[in-house]
Amino acid sequence: MEIDIQKLIFEFIGGLGIFLLGIKYMGEGLQKSAGDRLRDILDKFTSNPFMGVLAGIIVTILIQSSSGTTVLTVGLVNAGFMTLRQAIGVIMGANIGTTVTAFIIGIDIGAYALPIIAVGCFLIFFFKNQKTNAVGQAVFGFGALFFGLELMSNGMKPLRSLEAFQELTLSMSDTPILGVVIGTVFTLIVQSSSATIGILQGLFSEGAMDLKAAIPVLFGDNLGTTITAILASLGATVAAKRAALTHVIFNLIGASVFLIILDLFTVFASFLQDQFALSPEMTIAFAHGSFNITNTIMQFPFIGALAWIVTKMVPGEDSIIEYKPQHLDPIFIQQSSSLALDQAKSELVRMGEYAYKGLEETNKYLNTHLIKHAEMAMQIEGALNNLDRKITNYLISLSKESLSELESAKHSTLLDSVRDVERIGDHFENIVELIDYKISNKVHLTDGAKEDLNEMFELTISTVKQAVESLENMNREEALSVIQKEDQIDKMERNFRKRHIIRMNEGTCSGSGGIVFVDILSNLERIGDHAVNIAEDVLGE
Repeated sequence: MEIDIQKLIFEFIGGLGIFLLGIKYMGEGLQKSAGDRLRDILDKFTSNPFMGVLAGIIVTILIQSSSGTTVLTVGLVNAGFMTLRQAIGVIMGANIGTTVTAFIIGIDIGAYALPIIAVGCFLIFFFKNQKTNAVGQAVFGFGALFFGLELMSNGMKPLRSLEAFQELTLSMSDTPILGVVIGTVFTLIVQSSSATIGILQGLFSEGAMDLKAAIPVLFGDNLGTTITAILASLGATVAAKRAALTHVIFNLIGASVFLIILDLFTVFASFLQDQFALSPEMTIAFAHGSFNITNTIMQFPFIGALAWIVTKMVPGEDSIIEYKPQHLDPIFIQQSSSLALDQAKSELVRMGEYAYKGLEETNKYLNTHLIKHAEMAMQIEGALNNLDRKITNYLISLSKESLSELESAKHSTLLDSVRDVERIGDHFENIVELIDYKISNKVHLTDGAKEDLNEMFELTISTVKQAVESLENMNREEALSVIQKEDQIDKMERNFRKRHIIRMNEGTCSGSGGIVFVDILSNLERIGDHAVNIAEDVLGE
């Protein structure tokens, strides 16, 4: 029998492509129809590690990617929404959730893949409603996943008569570690453990490999999928790196333990196959499921130990940005409005400190072009938006209480200042976007322009810092000093614009460089205005 190698390769890589696209579309569609609820699920359900495991399972089933859940979790740890211990629970859950794809593949819907794709396309193309489109996208992805699998398994049918392939599976049965390596490497390449498990299910059902060779590949798939999280955490904070490393250690320990009891586990899997008359695909799905569930049960009691190990392995301070307010206690609203006002003020001062930290990070980004500074600034901007909402809502519920005249004045001052601090965040976000534009379009700034920007940054940062301090201590002198500094900022902006025009006339500065320069200047000038507003609130003007 002549094997058509070209057809085999084309069907395999084409099928793999359609399968990966299907999983991506299905996850995105589900994610869109679930909306922002995914973060909420992770945020609300992770009160203890056990709930974390459940949240991990649910979210992974929704977005069809354990590495996707881990990346989301890394982001939440990064943003200070959850602790490392909670994150470990979610990551364990993600490992269980990812086995669902294998079970879906086990239900043989391949024959109906094309009509399912058609239904999905119909929902995408003939409806204007975004919700319907999102559902259509998920249905299309679901169909494409099976269509891709069909193509792949057709491509793999001739493999079992290839001598080289038979020898490979034989050596995989004899040295299980080889299977683990193959699984890991392949998952690394396609960045999806579901895909490698789908291929494994195909090979096993075609009779191209036996169970003892297939199971170690499963362990490898689980290891390979952790790399995505490692990649996601490269530029991230210490806490995020720890969360990603936990994923690796968790799967490494699991794979090692199960390699030791491989014979026993293989017997167990074939027992399940005979007992429940499972199809070959389902046998793999059950093996995968029981491996991940057992691994979680086995390591769950040691979450504290895992957290301790990764903290030792990735040393450093958690530069966590706390998104959540720390001072707003609703009890004070009814009990003592003056205490409640103090709470809101403490939270506002914290918010103000973030504002100048964000400015400092933006300045560093301008000088170094290191993406970590941009990410830090954007995270701080997210925290500012969140605190703005929380403080404003707190103050609004406080306004329903009866306030004395003095308290009323303080109340409206705080409301104004919160808005000013939040606007500072918007302006440095604009500056980060301008620097992004500068980097991606290779816009050149002259040394003179850079010096001018740094000088203005320094003055603006110290003005914001002083405005926040004047608010914290209700210090009139500092507030007056802020107003003087803001005059300096205005003068500086006018001078620098003039210098810029001179550079333009001399031809040393490009037009696009000029646009970036002037826009950064005007954003800094506006930040100065907001700092003055805070100072004027302190002076009671």
